[in-house]
Amino acid sequence: MIKRTIEISRDAAHLAVRHEQLLIKRNGEIVGQVPCEDIGVVLVDHPATTYTHAALTSLAASDAAVVICGRDHLPVAMLLPLTDHSQVVWRLRDQLQVNRPLEKQLWKQLVQAKIRGQAENLPTGTPAHKKLLALARNVRSGDPRNVEAHAARVYWDNWLWQEEFRRDQDGAGINAFLNYGYAVVRASVARAIVGAGLLPSLGIHHHHRGNAFCLADDLVEPLRPMVDDRVRELHRQGYEELNQPGKAALLELLTERVRLGEITGPLMVMVHRMVASLVRCYAGETKRLEIPERCT
Repeated sequence: MIKRTIEISRDAAHLAVRHEQLLIKRNGEIVGQVPCEDIGVVLVDHPATTYTHAALTSLAASDAAVVICGRDHLPVAMLLPLTDHSQVVWRLRDQLQVNRPLEKQLWKQLVQAKIRGQAENLPTGTPAHKKLLALARNVRSGDPRNVEAHAARVYWDNWLWQEEFRRDQDGAGINAFLNYGYAVVRASVARAIVGAGLLPSLGIHHHHRGNAFCLADDLVEPLRPMVDDRVRELHRQGYEELNQPGKAALLELLTERVRLGEITGPLMVMVHRMVASLVRCYAGETKRLEIPERCT
């Protein structure tokens, strides 16, 4: 079943729970209710939103992630459930004992998938498209030559084709859409990591003692081009401000059908399959990471 994404942004709300149903109240009246077990992500972007303790604990018990946005409307914090997976001790042991050569091979696969996804966002046969495909083939274990950064320069210079664009992590407009989309997908990945019994802070390539989601940052890399494609389409449709309609359109990305091998399904579901393949890599069962790709 596809988990639902609940967004609170247009009006303030009070979130409570009754009989395992998340209640959305305004002015003391119930304006919506959803079974907690059906919820994957609750994204809160209205500063006047309030919660009961029971609502938060019920969402966590149902494996839902709660994402809190700041003044700039971008996510600043996540509440994730502490997994009750029956094999959590064994999985943590495998994750902690993973060897460096395997980590470097996994990072190579992630970078190659990301660059191929970037190439797919450019017109087929153009010099930039051909260049990215060539760069993807040249990524070595661990990407010691930082081909990822080289590909990024080629990609962003050609991403909007006939329009000038500069990627700025602190920028407004299109950049704000990109940042928001990345953060939403990152939250979904982090939720899948915790649900699989892994530590989200222990990354494959990203390592920073101030980052609690290094592993999520690793796994989100090949999914970024999907966000880029959705943001560019919204830009073409005339979305200019990161308001409620724009954010709602971005959130639809989580239910977009993607391909994982011969299986297709919503991105939110396939993210869990990607993490499951990582668990198998850590356990020594395989060295191949399964990464979602867009359906063509």
